[in-house]
Amino acid sequence: MRMKSQYLFVVVVVAVIAVYFIARSLFGGGAHVAQAKPKAPAAGPPTVQAKLIPEAIRTYEVMVRGRTQATRTVVVRSETAGVVAQTPVLQGAYVKQGQVLCRLAVDARQAALDQAHAAQQSAVLAQQQNEELAKKGYRSPTQVLQGQANLDAAKAAVRTAEIALAQVNIKAPFNGVFDQRAAEVGAYLAPGQPCGTVIEIDPMLIVGDVPETEAAAVKVGAAATAKLVSGQTIAGHIRYVAHDADPQTRTYHLEVTAPNPRLDIRSGLSAELQIGAGSGPAHLVPTSALVLDSAGRQGVRYVQADGRVAFAAIKVVEETPQGLWVTGLSGPVQLITVGQSYVADGQKVQVAQAR
Repeated sequence: MRMKSQYLFVVVVVAVIAVYFIARSLFGGGAHVAQAKPKAPAAGPPTVQAKLIPEAIRTYEVMVRGRTQATRTVVVRSETAGVVAQTPVLQGAYVKQGQVLCRLAVDARQAALDQAHAAQQSAVLAQQQNEELAKKGYRSPTQVLQGQANLDAAKAAVRTAEIALAQVNIKAPFNGVFDQRAAEVGAYLAPGQPCGTVIEIDPMLIVGDVPETEAAAVKVGAAATAKLVSGQTIAGHIRYVAHDADPQTRTYHLEVTAPNPRLDIRSGLSAELQIGAGSGPAHLVPTSALVLDSAGRQGVRYVQADGRVAFAAIKVVEETPQGLWVTGLSGPVQLITVGQSYVADGQKVQVAQAR
């Protein structure tokens, strides 16, 4: 039986393939293929980009939010009863110490003073007569002493009447601004009721609260500058820093006193205080270089002289458009700027200069 042509073709193809593989194995074709396989390169230390950061002396500043406040605020009250007869000072006007703010009606006070003066004169004449009669033996020492006591009482009555009359003038206790008037003409004031409020704004106070983390850097007498929400700037010195923290906010109250001779700085304005906190070594690092270590501390990684990575915890002392001024580093450092998050402390690295 003759084989069909298609079966004959298949047999020929299989025979040709078998002959090819037999010849390839005999003449080393597999070895050439094996030798052509590339070898895997040996693993080396990772490459990071680093930048040499020099050490610089930097003036430290503490930033505190605060507000302006009058140095003194006093509600001026009446010491006696009476009807307000005059209010010679306009509300908001500058006043000097002793200037009359409200004047009460004199009423019978002048008459009381005149009566006291007359009683005093009578007591003077009576005592003069007692002394003359005592010299002649017609008055005893006891009577002379009694006459002197009457004279002293009359003098005290005059002084009391003078004070009562002076109290109709309610005066400014110090130089300042008559900020609020509480009584108008015709109003009746009992003792202790207010005439108005006087505030002292020269010098001006700027008050704020410094965080406990920065309280140690703030000293009494340190220079401070306040930028006000009104756009004004005022400079002064710290006069007070609290020694006991607020139990709720854990902050320390501070006060800065600053001259305000033109009285153009108002009380109650929001302010941003820049307080000088000395100077010392610092490094300017890019914000992107900051990392956290396994303990959650903020810091940077740098390359040591032996090519190994080290971590340094840092403290930010000032933020600028160019970067962060930080403390915690010493001398010039090869700061890792790219790849710092992918290397570990003590790891050997290759350094490429940052672009």
